[in-house]
Amino acid sequence: MEVRRLKVEEFQLVHEMDAKNVKEPESSVSASPSGRIEIISMDPLEMELDFIGYDIAIINAYRRITLAEVATMAIEKVYMYNNTSIVQDEVLAHRLGLVPLKVDPRFFEFRNKDETEWGAQDSVKYELNVRCTKNQEASTNETNPDVLYVHRKVLSSSLKWIPLGNQPDIFQEASMQPLHQDVLLAKMNNGHEINLEAYAVKGIGSDHAKFQPGMCWYRMLPEIELTREVEGKQADLLQTCFSPGVIDIVTTANVYIESHSALKSYEILEEAVKIMSTKCDMLLGEIEKHLETPMET
Repeated sequence: MEVRRLKVEEFQLVHEMDAKNVKEPESSVSASPSGRIEIISMDPLEMELDFIGYDIAIINAYRRITLAEVATMAIEKVYMYNNTSIVQDEVLAHRLGLVPLKVDPRFFEFRNKDETEWGAQDSVKYELNVRCTKNQEASTNETNPDVLYVHRKVLSSSLKWIPLGNQPDIFQEASMQPLHQDVLLAKMNNGHEINLEAYAVKGIGSDHAKFQPGMCWYRMLPEIELTREVEGKQADLLQTCFSPGVIDIVTTANVYIESHSALKSYEILEEAVKIMSTKCDMLLGEIEKHLETPMET
């Protein structure tokens, strides 16, 4: 009597998941005997692909994993030393938490909730120290406050990375900056000042939306069957009613992934596939462990 062991394997993309090869991706990916994946478009920020022949539950599982379980880095703790701007401390801290960071989460560990020290292996430190002052070079006829004052607008570019431990030996400063440099954090008048420290940690979207790596959604593309032959002008008229190639499509689910984190769009999908595979292996292991009698081949 033998025990049948099932093994779930994630599909391997035909093209190499490398930014150097992004511009020339393969048009399709072999995933299973009954289904395939066609890549419609792909770049570091956006990815669109068709899951053909897959059950909608599988596609929705990838979507949910992408949003809730693919880890990213986000600011979690803010120490406010001075804030005389009109933005309340808690509002400013919340805005900082929503600023996407370039930091690659795969180089960091999840932080222990009981940990009191900020370590190089699980934390990234930032400082924000800005003061609004008069622009001495502004024209006397100038009326635009953004020109009259320096640091009138506090942007995400003002966040400065402060290395912890051996981080300078591992990371370059450019890879630790906010993903977008023009995120507005606050507006100040002459004499206003903000001085704070912020710490980013690794987390997942199911803990807080700020850890979501991007957006992912899908739509069903129906199969169109003609009940009779259409010829001549009627065929031309029917073709103009649809986008090119729609008439001969098969049942597909069109999936779209948009990244707003350090992970590229295709890296988000790759991480989601790994998590999905791990979950399936764990489920099969639990089923096998709780079977009263072994399964016969």
